[in-house]
Amino acid sequence: MAHPKDVLDSPTGWVNEHIQRYVASDGANGHEWRGAPTLLLSTQGRKTGQWHRTALIYGQDGADYVIVASRGGNPNHPSWYLNLSANPEVQVQVNAEKFSARAHTASREEKARLWPLMASIWPAYNDYQAKTERDIPVVVLTPLA
Repeated sequence: MAHPKDVLDSPTGWVNEHIQRYVASDGANGHEWRGAPTLLLSTQGRKTGQWHRTALIYGQDGADYVIVASRGGNPNHPSWYLNLSANPEVQVQVNAEKFSARAHTASREEKARLWPLMASIWPAYNDYQAKTERDIPVVVLTPLA
């Protein structure tokens, strides 16, 4: 699947600005955010089919990329997570590299192994989980050949 050209960027002001800097510089300005690595994730809307892009902190597990659907501890899942749950084929940009990936929610066992990795990159994930009753999903992005 080709990287979508018609994509809507996050409507959240600071996230949108981050995406624009990231895209314009092929990640040279934006890959690192507050000391954490970030990627751009594009998901296909579960209702409209429209592609949506956001910036997320990531970790790596071998060849896979790992992201957290925290939404800052909000009681509801982020839209991007709902979208990839319905349409698991996603588009990813890490620095200048763009690729297709298949997303899956980490199993309980995977999450037990991957949560400490992600909390070491962004310790606030522990705070987010503590402030919500929602089990915050960890998502694994496996690049497609």
